Amino acid sequence: MLNASEAAMDAAAEDDAERQRNRAKLYAPPPSERGRGRRRRRPPGMGMDRAQAQSLAAQLAAEDARLGARG
Repeated sequence: MLNASEAAMDAAAEDDAERQRNRAKLYAPPPSERGRGRRRRRPPGMGMDRAQAQSLAAQLAAEDARLGARG
């Protein structure tokens, strides 16, 4: 679908500069996504604060030590 749009816009363009502007417009992100930068947003509930991360790291270290003691 984009190929057909791009071809139609190229045919209507008068010069290369206009073709380039048309392509930039055609492939630009939607207005709702502009200004957010290139970072992907996490789904709600997937974030972790510093205390939670430290707690998880401590749990991992304890489990690692427990499993290492068996060997």
